[in-house]
Amino acid sequence: MNQIVLLDSGPLGLVTSPSGSGEAAKCRDWFNQVVASGTTMIVPEIADYEVRRELMRADKVRGITRLDSLITQVDYLPITTNAMRRAAAYWADARQQGRPTAADPALDGDVILAAQAATLNWTDVVVATTNVRHLSRFVQAEIWSDIAG
Repeated sequence: MNQIVLLDSGPLGLVTSPSGSGEAAKCRDWFNQVVASGTTMIVPEIADYEVRRELMRADKVRGITRLDSLITQVDYLPITTNAMRRAAAYWADARQQGRPTAADPALDGDVILAAQAATLNWTDVVVATTNVRHLSRFVQAEIWSDIAG
C-alpha cells in the first residue's frame, strides 16, 4: 500500500510560496520528489482554509492562484461531519487532560486536521507539518522534510 501524506498549513504555505530560496525551495523540491515517488499527497480543507485566509488578508492574489493550482495537482480532502465530530472529541479530550492544543475560544485547526487524517480509511497516513507536537498526540505526524517518498 502507498503512503498518504496530508499537508499541514506550514508545508502547504511553503510549497505555494513564490520564494525561490531557503526553506520554501527545499519544501517544493521535497513535495515534487514525494509526489513523483507515487505517494498520495492530500491537501486537507482545514489547511487550505488556514493558508488561504492569510493570502486573502494580505491581498496576495498570485498566492491564491498558486494555491488553487496546487490543489488541482493533488487530492483534496473536504471537511466532513465525521471529521468534525472526531475533532470535537479530540478537543474535549485534550482539555480534560489539561493539554489543550489551542486557546479555548479558538477553532483549533490542529484537531480538525488530525481528525481529517484519522477518518481516512487507510493504514499508512502521515501529516507533514512544521510542528509535530500538537498533531502527534492524535495521529502520525512528522516534520515534512523527514518524510521520504
